[in-house]
Amino acid sequence: MTTNVSVYLQNLAAADFLLSLCLPLRILNYGSGRVLVRQLYCHFGAAAFYLNMYASILYLKIVRPLRSHILQRVKPARIISALTWCSLLSVTGSYVLLSLLTQDTPESLSTMVSCDSLHSPQLRLLYRVTHICSAAVFLVVLVSLVVFYHSTSRRLAQAQRNQPSSSSSRSLSKSRRNMLVLVSVFTVCFVPYHLVRVPYAFQKNWWCWSRWLFYLKEVTIVLSALNVCLDPLIYFIFCKAFRAQMRIKRSFSTTMAQTQNFLANLDV
Repeated sequence: MTTNVSVYLQNLAAADFLLSLCLPLRILNYGSGRVLVRQLYCHFGAAAFYLNMYASILYLKIVRPLRSHILQRVKPARIISALTWCSLLSVTGSYVLLSLLTQDTPESLSTMVSCDSLHSPQLRLLYRVTHICSAAVFLVVLVSLVVFYHSTSRRLAQAQRNQPSSSSSRSLSKSRRNMLVLVSVFTVCFVPYHLVRVPYAFQKNWWCWSRWLFYLKEVTIVLSALNVCLDPLIYFIFCKAFRAQMRIKRSFSTTMAQTQNFLANLDV
């Protein structure tokens, strides 16, 4: 049966999958010194990478929406998901279109593997405005997620004190632990990136520490990409269908192993 949580998790999985498809082009950009590869990555690869990263940020938040009867329905969940993708695609499309229209082909590449040297004045302005807006969205998501976790955790703790030895108390403790996992994954993957990204977007090339800020930014991007590896924890925790499928596969694997052992004994 499809639920609102499964709809959000499906979109989160799609964002993670698309982000992982962007990684080979990002790696190729690091390993190649060709202008064409750098342009291809800066025009399309980087935009797609950040589009799916912010899709993951938004879906990690709304995977546990506010306790509204409307938001708990499947149809509104699908509408919210569609609006999220449309908003992200419109911003990304504007960036790609402006980069194609205004960027010139450079004769040589910067020593740092960055798209900054390819930015026209118009694109640089859009780049900075986009990162300011993205940071603002991230801050709203982070604060709302922490407030939601704190308030819900307090209510669950109070409920546990009222019934300390019942089976429902263990269920409440599990719910608190699950929400802590969600907040922890979100914080570890995305907070370091945003702490570095906005200062980097406004840094000047003549600043003596700009190169170190660039390297620090690249490290935080690796952390944000780690989200692709950690999100399966979210699927397992919040999606009953995913857990059931995992149990079926594990049971099937155990049965197959027992069958193979039985056939091997027959051969002997």
